[in-house]
Parts: sequence; structure tokens; C-alpha cells
Amino acid sequence: MISVELTKRFKTIVREAGREDEVSATLRLVQEGFGHPHAHTGISIRKLGKTVYECRTGLSWRLIFVAQKGVLTFDFAGDHDEVQKYLRSHV
Repeated sequence: MISVELTKRFKTIVREAGREDEVSATLRLVQEGFGHPHAHTGISIRKLGKTVYECRTGLSWRLIFVAQKGVLTFDFAGDHDEVQKYLRSHV
């Protein structure tokens, strides 16, 4: 099974937003479904760059992660505008 890592920035954002439960549930789904393209649609995984992906915890909140062989590293979470701002400065 693919492993999941969470950066310090990601943990802080999730904790401060009080979204630990919904993010935890989404992380499990991504871990189980990543690499199975038909499952990606159901868990809202979208490729944004060569190794950068996003998934949604709901309609308004997104999780950004980098996929490398055997590991998914979650680095950022936020709404559409926050994610766009993050991507402009990091991708």
C-alpha cells in the first residue's frame, strides 16, 4: 500500500481550520484509491502538474499533494483561491 506523509504546514492548516475528521477520512480514501484511475473521479483526485495533485474533502476545500513512487506527501489545504495562490508560488 502507498504511504501518506503530512508536512508540518499541512498539519497546521488542517488543525487551525478544525477539519481533522473530514481530512482524515479523505486521506484514507486517497491512500486506497490512488493509482486506480476509475476511483480517482469518485474521490475527486485531479492532476495539476507532473507530480502535483489535488483532491477535495467537500465542495469548498482542497488538499494538495505530491505523488512520488510509493508515497503521497500532502503539503497544503484550502479553498479554491488559497490553492490557486499556493500553486502560483510553488509549482
